[in-house]
Amino acid sequence: MMKRPTIADLAQASGVSIATVNRILGGTGAVRAETIERVQNAAEEIGFYGRGVIEDRRQRLLPNYRFGFLLQQSSRELYRLFGSKITEAAARRQHEKVVAVVDFVDVLEPQNIADRLEALGKRCDAVAVIAGDHPLIGQTIQSLRERGKPVVAYITDQSARDRAGFVGTDNWKLGRTAAWFLAQTTPMPGRIAVFIGNHRYQCQDVSDASFRSYMREHAPHLQVDDSRPTHEEPQEAYRIVSQLLSELDDLRGIFIVGGGISGVLRALREAPVEKRDKVRVVCRDIGPETRKGLTEGLIMAALCHPLDQISDELIATMIAALEHRDSTTILQRVVPFETITPESV
Repeated sequence: MMKRPTIADLAQASGVSIATVNRILGGTGAVRAETIERVQNAAEEIGFYGRGVIEDRRQRLLPNYRFGFLLQQSSRELYRLFGSKITEAAARRQHEKVVAVVDFVDVLEPQNIADRLEALGKRCDAVAVIAGDHPLIGQTIQSLRERGKPVVAYITDQSARDRAGFVGTDNWKLGRTAAWFLAQTTPMPGRIAVFIGNHRYQCQDVSDASFRSYMREHAPHLQVDDSRPTHEEPQEAYRIVSQLLSELDDLRGIFIVGGGISGVLRALREAPVEKRDKVRVVCRDIGPETRKGLTEGLIMAALCHPLDQISDELIATMIAALEHRDSTTILQRVVPFETITPESV
């Protein structure tokens, strides 16, 4: 039988003294977290019997954070998916203990969002927020920063100079990519409808502008209509698309920059096949409704945030913002978007 590894064996394998190993096992004296992790890794390698004790000591020395996440519209499956992915990312952290407090705001008035952001900031070490760009929200971000509570803009940026950072995708590239899909698959002249949730969402406004930029340059045969606001409401999107399909014979494409995809799909399903088949649809992000639309062939492409990766980046950025809270640097984390088509679902 092989001899059970001893404390001396563990000390030698991890490159520390026997006294250091004893302090870790006994829970007495100060030992750096990095040293405990090195000893823990060595214990795993040699099969040391006290691995549970070492792990417990490491866990007790981990920094603890309570992070708040103010998302929107609890009724939308996409935002609930954002929330669950953030919670999973917090649980994946190995060098910190992160408690994720996920909150949803259904009334999208700027004052209400600002009030909810303030309340969440009082309970948490740092906050991430998805919200339209508005002075009232900027004032709350400034107030929280002054109290040592960094605020990171998530998915859509804020103009507030006191924000700690932004985590999202390259919305200029996203808009031009959406335009490329529609231009490449629509040789016949016609009209393109653009649906935007709210012009105060920077991510939507930038995507809208870059979409038009590409179309002017590469697809002069397609007329891009003025953006139609849906206010993130599926029923409003349904009303607009139903009206367009009934009144127009030359509708060739729809770019959904913001919310309302379920309403768009409902209108397309109800439309005559000969009209529906002429319309190409590109949208942002993928939840259950979008996935169904892709499998039905109603959506040509969805340009999506990679939720696991971007959630990990968000947590890491909030930790970095706390560690450098006295800095005036705005942390920028741009994650490449994913392109999903009916064949890749």
